[in-house]
Amino acid sequence: MGFTVTLYADNLQAPRTMMYAPNGDLFVAQSRAGSVVILRDNNNDGIPDTRYNYAQGLNGVFGMAIHDGYLYLGRTDSIIRYKYKDGDTQAQGTPEKLVDFPTGGHSTRTIVFSRDGKKMYVAVGSMSNKSDGEDPVRAAINEYNPDGTGHRIFASGLRNPVALTLYPGTDTIWTSVNERDTLGDDLVPDYITSVKDGGFYGWPYSYIGSNYDPEHKGKRPDLVARAIVPDVLIPAHSAAVGLTFYTGTQFPERYRNGAFIGLHGSWNRSKLAGYRIAFVPFQNGKPAGPLEDFVTGWILNGGNPGTAWGRPVSPYVARAGSLLITDDVANKIWRVRYNGGR
Repeated sequence: MGFTVTLYADNLQAPRTMMYAPNGDLFVAQSRAGSVVILRDNNNDGIPDTRYNYAQGLNGVFGMAIHDGYLYLGRTDSIIRYKYKDGDTQAQGTPEKLVDFPTGGHSTRTIVFSRDGKKMYVAVGSMSNKSDGEDPVRAAINEYNPDGTGHRIFASGLRNPVALTLYPGTDTIWTSVNERDTLGDDLVPDYITSVKDGGFYGWPYSYIGSNYDPEHKGKRPDLVARAIVPDVLIPAHSAAVGLTFYTGTQFPERYRNGAFIGLHGSWNRSKLAGYRIAFVPFQNGKPAGPLEDFVTGWILNGGNPGTAWGRPVSPYVARAGSLLITDDVANKIWRVRYNGGR
């Protein structure tokens, strides 16, 4: 109670992720359009009034980061960077390609830097639903130096890790993961989890720790024996895409440092799952309560397939402490504000 959802921006082209520049410009990645736009609030009324087309021709652009005078972008096939200075409204010059990635299958490439800026982490999803023998950079979180050198696998067995973020005040990486299909309506749960250096999270051989996938029963017992159980399980096929920790002060105290999760919604389930923003409270850097609904209403007519009018993607904390939500079907960004209990 006490929250209001309003329109923040519309007439976008399937917006998916957001990122603030130091000057307050809001960068928005439009993956299917292959473009990045900037929303600027010139009069500081909390609503953008100017829009700039920053860059186009960006195959599946999803991840964004600003680091040490560069704007980094995660395209499906590569990580690139443009020289960037605060206030730029258009990409400067030709981008520098740092890393090439195989294409096909899961297409998002998300970027986060360590707090000291010495390492860059990139999430890359699998090519397949649950086949073994894939390129090791896939279904993994990869570590690089900021110039793309020094590659190593940081964590593996993550079928489709999408969001990538640091828990506030720490170097602990958290990710949202879309798990496998074809095991029925209720398997396998999606999840969010902290990511351990060298950790293996089960895919494709097992799930929720050492529960074997029937297709791979008996394979790689060495890996399955050490498969990590994720921190927070989410109903299967919900499509856990966005993840952000609430660092604002506009919401009540119970939301501080808690996790907001964008559940993009199912496509292969008899009753729709997801299509909502969920919340998990945290204390001392760990989940401290069950998954709960925060914003719903994208599903009509009792959850039958084909009845959703939008799909939430990424929640993101606005500078004034409200919560922004991209919707890549309605082509809008929504804003959630707290107005006091009632």
